[in-house]
Amino acid sequence: MGTTHRQNSTQDHIWLSRPAGASNFYADPSGRFAITTPDGVDAARLLRLDAHSAALAFVNGKFEIRGDIFEAIRCFLRQHHSPFRELIFSGLARLEHLRTSYLLGGKARASRDIQFHYDLSNEFYSQFLDSRMIYSSAYFNKPDDTLEEAQRQKLDQICRDLVLRENERFLDVGSGWGGLVVYAAERFWVKAHGCTLAAQQLAFSRDTVERLGLSDRVQVDLRDYRDLRGTYDKIASVGMFEHVGPRRLGEYFKKIYSLLAAGGLFLNRGLIRPQNVTDGADTLFLVKSVFPGSGLVHLADVVREGERAGFEVVGLRDLRTHYAFTCRRWVKNLLQNASACRSLVNERTYRTWVLYLAASSVALENGGTSAAQVLFAKKRQ
Repeated sequence: MGTTHRQNSTQDHIWLSRPAGASNFYADPSGRFAITTPDGVDAARLLRLDAHSAALAFVNGKFEIRGDIFEAIRCFLRQHHSPFRELIFSGLARLEHLRTSYLLGGKARASRDIQFHYDLSNEFYSQFLDSRMIYSSAYFNKPDDTLEEAQRQKLDQICRDLVLRENERFLDVGSGWGGLVVYAAERFWVKAHGCTLAAQQLAFSRDTVERLGLSDRVQVDLRDYRDLRGTYDKIASVGMFEHVGPRRLGEYFKKIYSLLAAGGLFLNRGLIRPQNVTDGADTLFLVKSVFPGSGLVHLADVVREGERAGFEVVGLRDLRTHYAFTCRRWVKNLLQNASACRSLVNERTYRTWVLYLAASSVALENGGTSAAQVLFAKKRQ
């Protein structure tokens, strides 16, 4: 007789039944998820794999997760994993960072890396993002805020933290699909400039600007931030500096400093790594399959390199729980729109995005990853 587990009625209901003696089915004792594999493959063994091997097995369709994918990832993290294999993958991740930073870290490589992640399809991203196509942490005033509400609250908060004023020159470095530059121009009447390396983001941004009649106030270019010239009163970088990587952080801050007018503000917002967290098997999967050329830095590195460039820290926001909520909403949307997503990208890509966003949410909830906003000021001469 098979075993059956049923969830609490307040959770998503799922019946999990396993035929007696079947090794290709692992049912979580709490009944929140199950793992199924092809006949002859031990499902429970998957929980003991290293993170890199387990991630590749999932994205390649070697097993399925039924039920709560977040709980499945938590269960995986609680298992004992070979410290020797973790050490190997940690070393491989560091080698990959070195390769992309020193050998392939130029502008052409940066453009290819960004296109790898962002130029999949605007239609695909629209299946899980909000209507403005904002691909960074939202800000939840209440846990039950909709994604649309939370992203609007984030945009408003950024503009107010920067104290944007009418006719100020505002730059968004890595402007994505244009949500922030459009919002800042519409609500705060700035003269906004955005730059991106993703052609599909550029097309979406320009279409939005034209549709809203903001062409006289908003300009978006396909350009590396290192090629920007001119001076801006306020600058924002939201979810972009993760792509810079730790070895180019100093260069990044020096360039932003050179673009900012004296007395101006620079808002730097994104994922960071807690001080006691290092590269592991999961890092190798991310830099090879999700974000090539990227790398998370510690908050202390952000502050140190910003100050070395000449900035003064004037504000700090913790965004960890907000980013965890955001990733959960994105995963929910991906799962609800699975059929549409699979028609827009291949199965491996769809699975990769589901896994990395679900794992990111768990890492943020557990404190293995964090997120922060640092507000810098450039002193008047």
